Order: sequence, then C-alpha cells, then structure tokens
Amino acid sequence: MFRTRIIQILLLPFSLIYGVGVAFRNWMYNNDLLKGVKFDLPVISVGNLSVGGAGKTPHIEYLIILLKDHIQLGTMSRGYKRKTTGFLEVTGMMDAETSGDEPLQFKRKFPEVAVSVSESRSLGIPRLVGLYPDMQCILLDDAFQHRGVIPGKNILLTDYSHLYTRDFLLPSGRLREWPSAAKRADIIIVTKCPSDPALMDREAVIKELKPLPNQKVYFSYYEYGHPYYIYNGNQRVRLNPELNVLLVSAIAGTDYLTQYLEKHTNVLKSLSFEDHHDFTNHEMGQLKKVYDNMGVENRIILTTEKDAIRMDKHRTFLHQEQLPVFALPLRVKFHGEDGDLFDEEIRNYLLEFTV
Repeated sequence: MFRTRIIQILLLPFSLIYGVGVAFRNWMYNNDLLKGVKFDLPVISVGNLSVGGAGKTPHIEYLIILLKDHIQLGTMSRGYKRKTTGFLEVTGMMDAETSGDEPLQFKRKFPEVAVSVSESRSLGIPRLVGLYPDMQCILLDDAFQHRGVIPGKNILLTDYSHLYTRDFLLPSGRLREWPSAAKRADIIIVTKCPSDPALMDREAVIKELKPLPNQKVYFSYYEYGHPYYIYNGNQRVRLNPELNVLLVSAIAGTDYLTQYLEKHTNVLKSLSFEDHHDFTNHEMGQLKKVYDNMGVENRIILTTEKDAIRMDKHRTFLHQEQLPVFALPLRVKFHGEDGDLFDEEIRNYLLEFTV
C-alpha cells in the first residue's frame, strides 16, 4: 500500500498535465468551439469516468432487455482492441478480434438487436441508421467522453467501492476526466452495491456525489445465475461450497466477483489477466496444466461471459483437451424502487422524445 502511494505521488505531475489537456478539450466543447452532433432519434449513452470496471456491459444489457421487445433497437461500441477499423455491423459469426469482445457478446445474446462498432460515433450512427431506417433508439457503450455526439440521455456509472469522488486522474489514479465532468450526466448509477441494502449507506453516497437538481441517482447490484458450459448453454452447474473452481478472469475490478465466489464455492486457484486480455496458446496450455494439477474431484474452470468470448478462439484446443469451461452469467438488479423509477425515466424519455 505504501509503495503504491509513493508511485501515485511520483505520477502526480503527469496527471496534472493530462488534466489540463482534458479540461481544455471540455472547455472547447462547452464554449461551442468544438461541436457535438445531435441526431433526430433517441440516443442513450452509458459510460463512466474511470477506466473500466464500473459495469457498462451489464447495464447496456439491462437496457437491451428493457427495450428490445418494444422498439427497433441498436447498439454502438468502439470495439476496444479489435483488429479492424471503421464502421462495422457485428454478426454472431465474427470473433472478438474482428468486432471486440463486448459487441460480440451483445450480438450472440441478443441476435435480434442491431449491433455495430465504430471509433467515431458521429460517423457511425448515420451508417447504422442507413442500414436500419426504422431504427428507434441507439445505445452508446462507453461514450461519456466521446462528446462528438450529444446523447438525449447521458447515464454515468460509478462503482460503489470506488466512487469517482475518491479517485484521481490518470496515470496517478483511474479517472479519464476531472470528477466535475459528472455534471454532464442526466442519470448517475452507483453500481456493484452490496446485494443487501442494509450493508450500504445510501444517503452518505448521495451526499458525497452531490448530484445536481436535475440528476437522478440510482443504486444497482449484480445477481449471478447458474454457470453454463460455454458450448452448450443448457449444461449448467449449481454453485456450492463443494464445487472446486479454477477462476480465469481478464476484467477490470474483480473484487466484487471474487467476494461472491468465495461465499458460494471453493475457489482453489485464480488466474487473473489485464482487462480485455487476448489469451495466447501458451496461456491456454498453462490453464490446462493448472487445472490438471488441482488434484480434486468436482471441479470446473469458471470465467466471465466476456472472457468466454475471447477464449473462443481456442475452441479446438478446449474441445481436444476436454476442458470444462463454464461462464458465470449475471444481470443488473436495482435496490428498492430504483428499478421501477429508472425504467420509467427511460420509457418517458422515449415517449416524450421530439426532434
């Protein structure tokens, strides 16, 4: 901890230089020297101030489930770490290197939704609408900093255990903007809260965030389902204290996940990688070696749905070695009346939308 603090102090001058650049860019937008584009259809942005780990993907999925049966819906992401460029409509037959892991996850889980990737949202949205002229709403994934598009509803996420008010700018901290940028949000969702509301201090968090009068604050948490075999969704296992788990994760902020698994399984081993890590052949070999050396019965390899998307490039190896890789599904839930109020706010935005 002491060493980490020293490193943060040493990096502080670079954070201040970075912060000046970010502030100047925002000043340009705020004073119309740089202009964002506003589209004549509803656009909902979901993002955060920090670098990963706040739960953008599960909250996009929550919105997809809320809206997909009622309107023509599309999503647009940057396609982080994909090896392609420009606008691309995502199909379920693609791989993560082509589309990025999160967009491919959206498409495979919700094939009826138009999923796309584009570095420039302002250029990508017209392309997506051109393909789907009846499009009624677009969800922008991780677009809070992309001010080239002015969303009709701007949703900001912040992790309950790592509120943006307690962080600092890159590289000393994990913030991509000054905390004051939160004023651009219409909705603030405090994510990864304890599932038991008695374990959280709602009022203290709201007081710390200091929302503006026009901003609504909601509190969400994750509800985990039964893990499923990644090549047969009907083959599932129940988590229990006798289940021996080799956890493989390459996501930002694993504390919430590991704390849950420690309560419900016997986690014997954990292999952790950086967020969006591209698993190599060597690492798959190491995975098999660790799994073989566990030396216990009733064991599985457990990973997240996003990591399973990237592991799929090693499908042949996983089949040949008969490695039982299971994905742990999750869904967003809201505390108390927050779910109903959030759903109502989104529906009202769509119903009241005017060009």
